[in-house]
Amino acid sequence: MRRIRRQSRRIEIFKGTIASTTEIGPVRIFDTTLRDGEQSPRTSFSYDEKRQIAERLDDMGTHVIEAGFPVNSEAEFEAVSDIAAATSVTTCGLARVVDKDVEAAIDSGVEMVHVFVSTSDVQLQDSMHATRSDAIERAVKSVKRVKEAGVECMFSPMDATRTDPDFLTEIVEAVSEVDVDWINIPDTCGVATPTAFGETVAAVDDVTDARIDVHAHDDFGLAAANALAGFENGADQAQVSVNGIGERAGNAAYEEVVMAAESMYGVDTGIETEGITGLSRMVEDASDIPVTGNKPVVGRNAFSHESGIHAAGVIENSDTFEPGVMTPEMVGAEREFVLGKHTGTHSVRKHLEEAGFDPTDDEVRTITKKVKKQGAEKRRVTVGDVERFANEMGVLEEEEVRVR
Repeated sequence: MRRIRRQSRRIEIFKGTIASTTEIGPVRIFDTTLRDGEQSPRTSFSYDEKRQIAERLDDMGTHVIEAGFPVNSEAEFEAVSDIAAATSVTTCGLARVVDKDVEAAIDSGVEMVHVFVSTSDVQLQDSMHATRSDAIERAVKSVKRVKEAGVECMFSPMDATRTDPDFLTEIVEAVSEVDVDWINIPDTCGVATPTAFGETVAAVDDVTDARIDVHAHDDFGLAAANALAGFENGADQAQVSVNGIGERAGNAAYEEVVMAAESMYGVDTGIETEGITGLSRMVEDASDIPVTGNKPVVGRNAFSHESGIHAAGVIENSDTFEPGVMTPEMVGAEREFVLGKHTGTHSVRKHLEEAGFDPTDDEVRTITKKVKKQGAEKRRVTVGDVERFANEMGVLEEEEVRVR
């Protein structure tokens, strides 16, 4: 499928400060829908659903799929193993810095093992009941074991953004000395601002030769912004989930990070973006977490217009009231002109003409009034209603006009 791009118009449309967006690249996408996404409260994917989502992610060119937590159960181990065997993408298994976790992840056949340990004092003391020295010792041992097995290794200092900076540096340097491949910097509790997160990423990048990955949570609605701040400050990869699902308020959303990188920063992520809306609907159904109408990129309203001024502008040129560098076609969606209280004559005329009518200006104005009235009464207005109004008024169809 040929990719639909608008990059040639980026500078033309993005005038002023936005035209000087910081350059980033490369942008790699690590999808954790099947791991952190499934940890959403009241969410559980079946074996078949995990396989189907992984296949779609693989087909779209996602760089890494975190398939699950292999030690969690026999069913989880089997799902991770089967995904690893069936996909061409790099698959990853999560493991605590515990021997049985690490061995289960290695045995599952994944190409990458993601080991993690708490590093903030509050989590070390009140969750792990361990010391800083314990954390370093277990982290180094786990990374060594993964590397000995010939598997790519990622290390996460969990709760990095609430960790003492000196200790964060110390543990990153320790695992770097045993050749860890990736350092993931997680904003586990979603407390970082983009500026602060970017500074943390840059500081970690300065003390390791490992590649940098980031994992942002959305407790304050900043996950996608923090992921992009990571890229601006040296990260090569961001962990995301489809529709932003995950623990508590969720993760940086796959669709938001990919499309921001593609459209706002002009980076070719390698993702087949036309599959994004279909992927979103698949995960929505499997997770039973509804996508809100105003959700960026994949919400039902993302490319919908009701306001008369907006609809008229978009009918003339879609760049007037849409981003311009991101179109519905780029993400496999369709533009919609919604009928309701705020509808204008341009939208009504468009619907009538698409239905085969050839209305006069007066007829369009009259039908628009009927649409507005029905919408103001909080009654849904459909294309069928518009056609009914036209028929009741005796509006001629195009063929009838031609005959006359």
